[in-house]
Amino acid sequence: MFNQWEELRSRCDELTKRLTDPALKSSERHNLQKELSSLSTLLAAYDEVQAINSEIEENKDLLEANVDEQMVELYQEEISGLERELKVKQDQLDSLMYPPDKHDDRSVFLEIRAGTGGQEAALFAADLLKMYTNYALSKGWRAEVEGSSSTDLGGFREVVLHIKGKDVYGHLKGESGVHRVQRVPATEGSGRIHTSTATVAVLPEAKEVDVSINPADLRIDVFRASGAGGQHVNTTDSAVRITHVPTGVVVSCQDERSQHKNKAKAMKQLQSRLLVAQIEKQQAQMSKMRKTQVGTGGRSEKVRTYNYPQNRVTDHQVNLTLKKLDMVMEGQMDEIVQALREQDRKMRRVASILERFK
Repeated sequence: MFNQWEELRSRCDELTKRLTDPALKSSERHNLQKELSSLSTLLAAYDEVQAINSEIEENKDLLEANVDEQMVELYQEEISGLERELKVKQDQLDSLMYPPDKHDDRSVFLEIRAGTGGQEAALFAADLLKMYTNYALSKGWRAEVEGSSSTDLGGFREVVLHIKGKDVYGHLKGESGVHRVQRVPATEGSGRIHTSTATVAVLPEAKEVDVSINPADLRIDVFRASGAGGQHVNTTDSAVRITHVPTGVVVSCQDERSQHKNKAKAMKQLQSRLLVAQIEKQQAQMSKMRKTQVGTGGRSEKVRTYNYPQNRVTDHQVNLTLKKLDMVMEGQMDEIVQALREQDRKMRRVASILERFK
C-alpha cells in the first residue's frame, strides 16, 4: 500500500535503541516513548491486515485445489469470515493512517463573494447561498445569515452564512475556492452564454483558546447600517467594522439592532479568519509531504464549474462530473462532498506521522 513501512520499522528500531540510553533527559524520553507507541500501534495494525490477507489467499488456494463439497463450503465460509474481519481491521488502520482534522467537528462561517461578471456574479452568489442553506438544513444544521450586501436584482455582492452543527467544517472545507458558472444570464437578451464567478471561503468557528488577539491590535469603527432591516436602519450607529492591524484582516457586521451584538459577531468572524490563516500556514508546511495533493485548498483556485445548458457540475479537485446540476443547486451535494472528504482522508499520508515527531 505504501513504501514507507520499512522506514517506519527502522524508525522504531532506532527509537528503541535510543530509549536505552541512561543519559536521556526525561522530557526527551517522554517524546520518544510517545512516538514509539504511536508507530508501534500503526505497524501492529498494518501487520494484522497483512496477516489476514495472507490467510485469505491461502484459503483461496486450498479452495481451488479441493473438490470435496463439504470442504469447499468450509473454505468459502472461512474466506467470508476473514473478509469481514479484514474490513474491520482495514478501517482501524485507515483511522490511524489518516487521523481526522482536529477542526472537522467545528461549525463554520461560510463567506460567498461575487467575482467577475457583475450582476450575474451577484445572482450566482445568491444561488450558492440557497444551495448551501438547503444542504445545511438537510443535515439538520442551523444556517443563519450573519451579514450581507445585496444588489437591486436580488443578488449578493457578499454574504456570510453561519452554519452551526456537528462536523460542519469536515463536510464543507472542500468548498473554499473559486466557483465558476456558465449560463445565459437573465439580463442577457441575445441568448449568449456568459461565464461568471463567485468565491467561497469556509472558516471553522474559532474558540477562545485557538486565537489570541491583543485588543491593542484592533481598530474598531462604528457606522450606520444600510440596506433592509426595518426602522432602526440609518438611525443609530449600530454597525461595527473591526480591523486586525497586524494582518489587515477586516470584518464587519450590521445585521443586529445592537452595536454590542454586532461587535460580538464580528469578533467571532475575525477569530475564525485568523484561525484559517494559521491552518493554511500549517498546510503549506506539510504540502511537501503530500505529493498526491490536488492544489493547496487556497481560495484563488478554481474548484468547481456549474454548466447550466448541459445541466452539468464538475468538481475539479476530484475530477468528478455529475449530470444533475439542478439537483445539486437545490442542496443535494452529498456525492460531491463525500468525494472531497475521501480525498482529504487519503491525503494524510504515513509520511506526516514521521514529520510530526521530527
